[in-house]
Amino acid sequence: MELEERIGYHFKNKELLTVALTHSSYAKERKAQHIEYNERLEFLGDAVLSIIVSDYIFKHCPDLPEGELTKLRASLVCEKSLFEFAKQINLGDYIVLSKGERKNGGAERPSIVSDAFEALIAAVYLDGGMKPASKEAAG
Repeated sequence: MELEERIGYHFKNKELLTVALTHSSYAKERKAQHIEYNERLEFLGDAVLSIIVSDYIFKHCPDLPEGELTKLRASLVCEKSLFEFAKQINLGDYIVLSKGERKNGGAERPSIVSDAFEALIAAVYLDGGMKPASKEAAG
């Protein structure tokens, strides 16, 4: 898949990638079929990103006190920042959305794209562990 080339990671379990890229609107549109979507992966991805970023700034900012570390992490793991990272890999192009959501610009909506980015991080983590997830999170 082209996205795997963009991120430099090839999934052993392609289903994880499919789920990470599937928005709930698509699953609801096809409710007769049981389609898994990315919200659970997004939850895990948020935690994975938090530990990756926390570890990085802890090691690279030894003089910052706890409160400043927390502020820095929050500025890096927020919707705006994640949306910018996701745009670098054109993640919106790969998200599977309902027809209506796609028509209404869902592939460019920061909340949808940043959530998919978190789900992608979780999928990489589940498929390959923390090392490749850290690499992906670093861009």
